[in-house]
Amino acid sequence: MSEIDQRHLAEAVGRAIAKQRVRACMTQEDVAERLGIGSEAVSRIERGIVIPNISRLLEFAAIFECEAADLLTEASPRADDQAQRISRLLATVAPADRQLILGMVEQLADRLAGA
Repeated sequence: MSEIDQRHLAEAVGRAIAKQRVRACMTQEDVAERLGIGSEAVSRIERGIVIPNISRLLEFAAIFECEAADLLTEASPRADDQAQRISRLLATVAPADRQLILGMVEQLADRLAGA
């Protein structure tokens, strides 16, 4: 993996961790305390300066009560992973609203495919 790819991965994983932290209504300080590290370390991970190792990723997942795969899937550029993410998001929306969202996605995809 190239250095640029590693940087993009670190940034994407960091964004996913930050998003899960916000969903869990936690501050960086809360997470740092649970991990036994400084809040600056959490900030560096969320900003993509440092990428967490596997055991640290599992600790984040435990704190946020999600799967470690969720943190990686949110960071994935693979269409299948992105489709699974969209599916999880749609599952929380009322059926009529899902249809509205699907129509919007179809229009956007058609427009971008023609660009």
